[in-house]
Amino acid sequence: MTDTPLAGRLALVTGASRGIGAATAIALGRAGAHVVLTARTPGGLEEVEGVIHDAGGSATIAPLDLVESDGIPRLAAALAERWDTLDMLVLNAAQLGSLSPVASFDAKELSRTLTLNVSAQAALIGSFDAMLRRSTAGRLIGVTSSVGTSPRAYWGMYGASKAAFENLLLSYAEEVRSISKIRVAIVDPGATRTRMRARAYPGEDPAGVKPPERVADRIVALMGEDFDTRMRVRVD
Repeated sequence: MTDTPLAGRLALVTGASRGIGAATAIALGRAGAHVVLTARTPGGLEEVEGVIHDAGGSATIAPLDLVESDGIPRLAAALAERWDTLDMLVLNAAQLGSLSPVASFDAKELSRTLTLNVSAQAALIGSFDAMLRRSTAGRLIGVTSSVGTSPRAYWGMYGASKAAFENLLLSYAEEVRSISKIRVAIVDPGATRTRMRARAYPGEDPAGVKPPERVADRIVALMGEDFDTRMRVRVD
């Protein structure tokens, strides 16, 4: 690789086994960053790692279910033993939950959706805050959805979790704004060719929506941009 603006940087991408997470990890690796890949499926992570290595990049896989109570602290401790700083944390992992009326929510499914989409995200921020603060240009990128700010019928479970997630990110952005180099951005990928999109719109022609690589390129570009924290990006 010759064009490696992120050489020497460390990135952690959640939900990196497929879709936007995988595309982002590959793009980060192509730009020279060492990428830590985490998701529940080791096979998918190994495939992404192979793509990064074949392109001349470097990556480490860390299979992990983010809803396990001790998983995130263990991951943070393992990374801190090997690296001093974390330069880019991409919070991409999430679950859709059922598209159903609010009055018909399954309590267990709601709890799991909020645990992954909100509680686990807070745990990731808390566990990697110290490493991000030690970076000379730390970036925290949260992948969201328009339903977090524009409620839609039957999308209440996912939308509520994304609204909470965005508030969490923006609150953290304010807390570190004046005391660190960390900058926080929220990325709304819009209609993108992912498994989650296919589940939500089963009759849609996937060729009619953009590939995840376009979203990934915009996320990677944020690493080199000097932007005001609390930035919101829509990828059309």
